[in-house]
Amino acid sequence: MTVLTTSRLAIKNARNITATPAHSVALKKLTHTLMVSTVLGTLGTLSLSAQAADAKTDTTESNTAAIATSTASANTPVSVRESTNGMIALVNDTPILKSQLVSAMATAQARIQASGQPAPSAQRLQNDVLNSLILRQLQLDMVKRAGIRPDADVVNQSLARFAQSQGLTSLSQLQQTLDAKQPGSYASLRAQVIEEESLKALQQSQVANRVRITEQDIDAFLASPEAQRLQSAEYRTIHIRIPFSDDYNRITESEKQTALQIAQQAKNLLMNTDDAQSVLDELSAGIAKNYVAPVQGGDMGYHEASGLPTDIAKQITPLNVGQVTEPQITPEGIDVVKLVDKRNNDNMIIPQWKVRHILIKTDEQNSDALAEQKINDLYEQLRHDADFSALASTYSNDPGSAGRGGDLDWVAEGQMVPEFEEMMKRTPKGDYSIPFKSQFGWHILKVEDTREKDVSDTVKRNLAREALYQRLAPQAQEDWLQELRANAYIQIFD
Repeated sequence: MTVLTTSRLAIKNARNITATPAHSVALKKLTHTLMVSTVLGTLGTLSLSAQAADAKTDTTESNTAAIATSTASANTPVSVRESTNGMIALVNDTPILKSQLVSAMATAQARIQASGQPAPSAQRLQNDVLNSLILRQLQLDMVKRAGIRPDADVVNQSLARFAQSQGLTSLSQLQQTLDAKQPGSYASLRAQVIEEESLKALQQSQVANRVRITEQDIDAFLASPEAQRLQSAEYRTIHIRIPFSDDYNRITESEKQTALQIAQQAKNLLMNTDDAQSVLDELSAGIAKNYVAPVQGGDMGYHEASGLPTDIAKQITPLNVGQVTEPQITPEGIDVVKLVDKRNNDNMIIPQWKVRHILIKTDEQNSDALAEQKINDLYEQLRHDADFSALASTYSNDPGSAGRGGDLDWVAEGQMVPEFEEMMKRTPKGDYSIPFKSQFGWHILKVEDTREKDVSDTVKRNLAREALYQRLAPQAQEDWLQELRANAYIQIFD
């Protein structure tokens, strides 16, 4: 994971120009817009906001009382009688407690209610949630045995998205805010994100090993009528969120109604303008002035539908340009989305740069000042005609490219972090840049060549691969989870 992240410098766009495997997109469950940044995981996973607020375990007396209240309101049939927090199941050597089941059921019920879907019976809900908790524990056991741990950059990016969804601008501000409410909340939240990212990496690897898509499969798909519906369209959207002060099931009816009124006003404003900031300003100065939380959102730019959250993609793809969705209630807030523009990319001629780079990472062993000093020393050697490839092979901390003399191959717009792309565009062909800094550390890059390339066929084949994978992946995942459960020791208590 580290090799991929550093060698491509956190590729951030949804378009798979370099024919990267599509399955990473198909199983990716983290939401990628500014406003939506809750880790969902499995059915029994708590939202990050709730997890941060309830950082302590559910075995304390106060939490047991809260759980009893949730149980009564949900009319759940949990029936372990010997204690208020007895084992409901044993998964290999790990117990699942009654409190865990009740808490997960309350969260699942809130999400079902917020989605507007019909609620299952209490027994069905309990069975589904308990099954999710069991499968989750089996996967956590695999994560532990395999030593899977996500890259720190991935964890920080997930936390940064969550901070933005709460109106915060940095991880340090998020930590201060959470720990001010309850000491240790940020550490608990970070541990939860690490766990979720580890599970996601496990699922991706397991399902990817079970799904085989050949070039012949792609050719057959592209020749089928279904492929005619495969469009490489990009959607420019404005997304406004009216956030809740807490999870949907814990806020007052008054707050729900006020949020809905603000959302309806946001829709009315968006119908008459494409200026997202003016909508936010008018809402904040008017109907939302005294609301419990700041209205969030903005112009999200162009995205492929596959790069948007599933619920939002389903809403905007049927829209005509200029139309606005109805307010959609989610557990975290009410969303209103406008389709500002739509463009097709059937003929994609894009500029590309052939780039090498040298990276000196900043980490616990290498301070920013020391990394800057090292990169400046290398820059001086380049100025005295040192060979760029040789320096990259010897000194670069990017394991994905150092062995190739720093070669990143052909790079297109939107593939690299902003600092790298800006410097790449400024550097003349055949020349190297001055030292510059990104989130990964200090760099020097060299532009060896430039070109204009038609990537239409590559994009279409990647979209076909993605469509085939999304068709096959759910069954592959279900088969894997059933095998995982069948090979485990599981005891469920009445």
